[in-house]
Amino acid sequence: MKGYVFHGPGQSAWEEVPDPSVQEPGDAIVRVDAVTICGTDLHILKGDVPEVRPGTVLGHEAVGEIVETGADVRTVRPGDRVLVSCITACGRCRYCREGMYGQCRGGGGWILGHRVDGTQAEYVRVPFADLSVYPLPGAVANEDAVLLADIFPTGYEVGVLNGRVRPGDTVVVVGAGPVGLAAIATARLFAPERIVAVDLAASRLQAAKEFGADAVADASEDPEQLIEDLTGGLGADVVIEAVGVPQTFELCARVVRPGGHLANVGVHGAPATLHLEDLWIKNVTITTGLVDTHSTPTLLRMASAGRLPTRRLVTHTFPLDHMQEAYDVFGNASETGALKVVLGVPQHEVVAVQPTV
Repeated sequence: MKGYVFHGPGQSAWEEVPDPSVQEPGDAIVRVDAVTICGTDLHILKGDVPEVRPGTVLGHEAVGEIVETGADVRTVRPGDRVLVSCITACGRCRYCREGMYGQCRGGGGWILGHRVDGTQAEYVRVPFADLSVYPLPGAVANEDAVLLADIFPTGYEVGVLNGRVRPGDTVVVVGAGPVGLAAIATARLFAPERIVAVDLAASRLQAAKEFGADAVADASEDPEQLIEDLTGGLGADVVIEAVGVPQTFELCARVVRPGGHLANVGVHGAPATLHLEDLWIKNVTITTGLVDTHSTPTLLRMASAGRLPTRRLVTHTFPLDHMQEAYDVFGNASETGALKVVLGVPQHEVVAVQPTV
């Protein structure tokens, strides 16, 4: 089969790789029907995630069909259409028993495309399949479902839930990429007074408006003043960092109000300064986190009912074997306008970014 292989910083290729096989009784082999590219994959290619060894097939999000299972798998069987979660859960360790699957110590956590071969291939081996794949209802199309593998659970859990968004809050989302847009869409479920999106790209700010942001700010044009004006000088109740660079984290720390919450979602590849000389007196709660995907069943039900704007995030689609082209488009989002790219559909289609909630 073929897969997209990481060979070191700046080096990758769509090439022949060994077919996956069942190695443990809890494994499942999934034929990949739809897969997407994550910003984390770009961080890997830049060398920001040194745990990823050269020779690893990238990717941690997919939709596909079970073709083989190990002897201990009970919840799915060959022929089932499933969502492959970005997080693998052993189900037995302390963290899994507490629903913190991202911190699994029994051989799971974020392993696909990280510590073992991932989903950007024709087939993928999924360990601990009973807790790591989700049967899909027929009402949820591949292009919708694949966005529930990582993007929506991450924006919802690490951003909205960790940030404790409440009715009447002012919520600021810094970074209107896919995760930031998912955070905007799911923050609306909690009836905040206003949502403010901050980004450098005009196309993403427009998308943020269409996903539910009440105000937008160009990051280069003093967003702090806008937030101060909107809140009467108090600052934001909740600030969600969805970029992963020092400047955006430090901006978030400046605009959160005393007693507010700063939820960091972005993947950071460089140190960011924590200005405790300013923050120590402000009663600010700062959270970090890797998604646990405990919300995936809920989000699947919402998607099935048409309550999530999943498909509107997909701006480009490609055949599976156009992986390098898809990476080029996604990696140059400022020029291409890409939000999410999905591979595995039969044709290459570019659609306008016209999200609605």
